[in-house]
Amino acid sequence: MSSKTSAFVKLKFQYMNKLLVANRGEIALRIMKTAREMGLKTVAVYSEADALSPHVRYADEAVCIGPPASGESYLRMDKILEVAKITGADAIHPGYGFLSENAVFADEVQKAGIIFVGPNGHSMRKMGDKLSAKEAVAHYDIPLVPGSDGEVTDTSLGREIANSIGYPVLIKASAGGGGKGMRIVNREEDVEEQMNLAINEARSAFGNGAVFIEKFVEKPRHIEIQVLADKHGNVVHLFERECSIQRRHQKVIEEAPSSVLTPELRKKMGEAAVKVAKACDYIGAGTVEFLVDKNLDYYFLEMNTRLQVEHPVTEMITGLDLVREQIRVAMGEKLGYDQDSLQIFGHAIEARVYAEDPRENFMPSTGKLSVYQLPSGPGVRVDDGFEQGMQVPIYYDPMLSKLIVHAATREQAMDRMIRVCNEYQIHGIQHTLPFVSYVMKHPAFRSGDFDTNFVKDLFIPEELDSISAESAEEAALVVAHLLANESVNSANPVTSSSENYGISNWKINRKR
Repeated sequence: MSSKTSAFVKLKFQYMNKLLVANRGEIALRIMKTAREMGLKTVAVYSEADALSPHVRYADEAVCIGPPASGESYLRMDKILEVAKITGADAIHPGYGFLSENAVFADEVQKAGIIFVGPNGHSMRKMGDKLSAKEAVAHYDIPLVPGSDGEVTDTSLGREIANSIGYPVLIKASAGGGGKGMRIVNREEDVEEQMNLAINEARSAFGNGAVFIEKFVEKPRHIEIQVLADKHGNVVHLFERECSIQRRHQKVIEEAPSSVLTPELRKKMGEAAVKVAKACDYIGAGTVEFLVDKNLDYYFLEMNTRLQVEHPVTEMITGLDLVREQIRVAMGEKLGYDQDSLQIFGHAIEARVYAEDPRENFMPSTGKLSVYQLPSGPGVRVDDGFEQGMQVPIYYDPMLSKLIVHAATREQAMDRMIRVCNEYQIHGIQHTLPFVSYVMKHPAFRSGDFDTNFVKDLFIPEELDSISAESAEEAALVVAHLLANESVNSANPVTSSSENYGISNWKINRKR
């Protein structure tokens, strides 16, 4: 063992021995696997709905923290902190979603003397609000979309600003994301109505009705830059991810690198992302998001102060484990590499496999996974938290898995994704694999000539039937075989109580 490795092991056990993952499903399982490789014990928290989930069985200890509703379980920071205390966890990883970008939670974790695997509350507050984020980067010569200087609450002022920057404009909630509190306005006479709708939706979704107005970038591409920063002042970027295939302003297919960025533009955007991280004294893994117009001019959009759903494509093209890097940084380790030593290897594509019906405007689909068999082969990775026989719950995001492929070239990666979509067997619910195949085969996507309007302008749901029919005979044979030999593990490794979720009634499943 080298002296460097010895020092790392010593540091690891000095500062972190047991990691609580404050999340569920595929991301909880993904974090725990890296933690186990690093020699860390893991603690899972789960709701009643997730009692049989793979991440619960995989953890060294598991604690039920409440009923299925997120507000009574995964969003209860007091319960999560209490679990950390009773299990002796000295670190918490929030994953993404739920409490991952909650500055109060980050502060409370640190106040409790527990390591928070992520940025501090100060950075979250600065970047969590889009207006304060723009203010923070304004001194770093980073391009911003033309728009209001701050919050707009008066509809008359909103109309005046919209008229000055020209239509179409985008009215956007300052807090939150996911397309909520967002309205595109094409005419002056619609400003008042759409602004009031955006304010009400933002207040309902985020408890904050602040909105701002900016120029709507037509035919935009959504390109983000992954950054990593340690506690010693070192900041690097890990290149870009193209996230322009979206439905309802939410990403569904991501790839790295982008098909349109030149080496020069990649360098500029990467340097801009590093500046954004420095503007908020960032620590850990974060993502700086940009809009890129048809002329390849780019504009800062926002920063996500957490691990992203699409982080695997960056891992595939760089060879880095981002969760491992997060944990190393949280323990005080230096990055151990600089910008010049980082390279792009091949091409990666990730598809979010949702329990949704793309033929019906991506409506959620629930039910039992009567058949659930994963694809395999070279360059194939599946991050998931489901097994055959499980029910898809109605309480959470409908994502079943992340399907990732890696190949030497973009064309090979697209062809590989088509293959694995045919081999990935999901029955009992509707899902988005036919849509993924549709995108991979579409001339616009294959040529790289697409933008965030792909679903709205180019997706024809009726054509999914012909795509599904291409492999119907093969799939039928596979399904018949699987059903004939179905063997579902229904052992219940944990017991939960639905009567009272005081700490005395929580069930702890100790595995080791």
